[in-house]
Amino acid sequence: MSAPGKQARSVARLAAIQALYQMEVSGAGAESVIREFSEHRFDRALPDETAEGATLASADEAFFADLVRGVVAHQREIDAAIARRLAAGWRLERIDATVRAMLRAGGYELAHRPDVPTEVAIDEYVELAKSFFEGPEPGFVNGVLDAVAQDVRGG
Repeated sequence: MSAPGKQARSVARLAAIQALYQMEVSGAGAESVIREFSEHRFDRALPDETAEGATLASADEAFFADLVRGVVAHQREIDAAIARRLAAGWRLERIDATVRAMLRAGGYELAHRPDVPTEVAIDEYVELAKSFFEGPEPGFVNGVLDAVAQDVRGG
């Protein structure tokens, strides 16, 4: 995949995490959130003043929509795969909502997107976790997604 294509998928993953988070806190449905991102967020400047002039224009919108729809369609299965790999006594509901969105999107890619190499899926979500958190969360995302990958992809 070309560098612009990789970047477009990275942006789509970030947008999917934002969309999944938004859906969880607002109760909005997948199609309305996908439409909102398509009409109002992609090709628009980001609100973060440190990213002056940056846009989500380079997002792979089809990949974004597949991630959001796929997580919703397979959420029970994905949540079970994640829950199996949490420490004893931990429940998915106890995890930060942003981390939960990362794990769900990553779990979907690992289970349902064989075109995405395992290392790419895991690395992308670890990098996203680093952009959101300075603590142990990136390591947690790495550990859980690596274990889920072993379960769903073998090896």
